[in-house]
Amino acid sequence: MTKDIYLLGSTGSIGETTLKILKKDKNNFKVKLLTTYSNVNKLYKQAIQFKVKNVVIFNKEKYLKNYKKFKLKKINVFSSIDEVFKTNNKKSYITINAISGIDGLEPTLNIIKYSHNLAIANKESIICGWNFLKKELFKNNTRFIPIDSEHFSIWSLIKKEKIQTINKIYLTASGGPFLNTKISKTKNINPKYALMHPNWKMGKKISIDSATMMNKIFEVIEAIKIFELNPKQIEILIHPKSYLHAIINFNNGLTKLLAHDTNMSVPIANAIYANYKTYNHSKNKFKYEMLNGLNFIKPDIKKYPLLELLNYKFNNTYLEIILVSLNDALVKKYLDYKISYLSLQTTMLKLLKKPYFTKYYSTKPRNINDIKIMVDRVNIYVNKHLS
Repeated sequence: MTKDIYLLGSTGSIGETTLKILKKDKNNFKVKLLTTYSNVNKLYKQAIQFKVKNVVIFNKEKYLKNYKKFKLKKINVFSSIDEVFKTNNKKSYITINAISGIDGLEPTLNIIKYSHNLAIANKESIICGWNFLKKELFKNNTRFIPIDSEHFSIWSLIKKEKIQTINKIYLTASGGPFLNTKISKTKNINPKYALMHPNWKMGKKISIDSATMMNKIFEVIEAIKIFELNPKQIEILIHPKSYLHAIINFNNGLTKLLAHDTNMSVPIANAIYANYKTYNHSKNKFKYEMLNGLNFIKPDIKKYPLLELLNYKFNNTYLEIILVSLNDALVKKYLDYKISYLSLQTTMLKLLKKPYFTKYYSTKPRNINDIKIMVDRVNIYVNKHLS
């Protein structure tokens, strides 16, 4: 009997990778829902190829414009998650959230009740709305699986362990494209070079975040929330080959390491097959040569000034929402050639200390609407003061 899969953000890189995995196993899985914000043409092709009868286009204008196109193929098209389940409330075996950015939070919250398992690759949802997600997961008895490579690695390594037995968790970072570049050479570097990640093929936004180390800072915040860690229990180490994804040192003197190729299909597939007794991935060869001459490096705060952000206390307040929103806005300005690479980082640190924002750091959002209001407020501020 096939198991139903709901895929949020099917047209992005994580979504496409997920569909490639599912294409190879149509006997066990059936894709029942696909979503996109605006990449309608790709969504249409995916729906046809996988014979999916329900799709969501979150962009209202594109939804209205393309409604008839899908209907002609007898595909039900909706503009929100809630609309999908008005007449059908069947739970999926697993829902995968591959939506990028904070826009992924609301649809995720809305679909938890229709999911036995929830796999998330969306950093912003966890960072900004973990309290809300955790509440819904518990309420609906939905199992949570992180599928970012680092968090999936931690999850895999500590499944049968108690958090109290962990001494330290090390998240590995590649160091980005400028690891061996002098700081003076990167101050005004062209965005096209910042996008050249040495190991991973990723979208523009996450590639810039990897260069500045913001991506790893987000992952630290995620890990603290997901695994209920003390911030002192987690540390970043640069591992240029990106073959090791997590290292866990236990109080009993043992240390576990998890390695896999720089390919997101590994954690995604293992998340999908997490309830299966056996699973054979096509990329299952151990590359021992990748571990020869390992050179772990402690990241230099002079090269990665955003590491200063780890001094903040992240307690599910507006701080996390402001941090994510500021980074989104500043990365966009950098990619649009409106600010320099150095300014992207220094401006972030300066803005976070502005009284306009700091007054919210002790207050928690009450609902998803509060989060939306703060995101808008940050964008208005940045556009006004950094036009």
